[in-house]
Amino acid sequence: MAKRKWAERSPVQRAIIIALGSVQLSLAASAWADLATRRREEVNGSKGKWAAIIAVNFVGPLSYFRWGRRKSA
Repeated sequence: MAKRKWAERSPVQRAIIIALGSVQLSLAASAWADLATRRREEVNGSKGKWAAIIAVNFVGPLSYFRWGRRKSA
């Protein structure tokens, strides 16, 4: 399968790519901001590890929000 250039994509495909990219960047920025403001005790595992995991597409930020934060009492 040959790679298609940006100019070869339809306007709908371009809009979908931009929307998904925006969602991914928003999730990552939100997760990194949350991680930066939490104390070490409020994070499951190493903050450095979670910072790296957050960089992995949609999976990283969603994993952080699901498993990376400790539940408050």
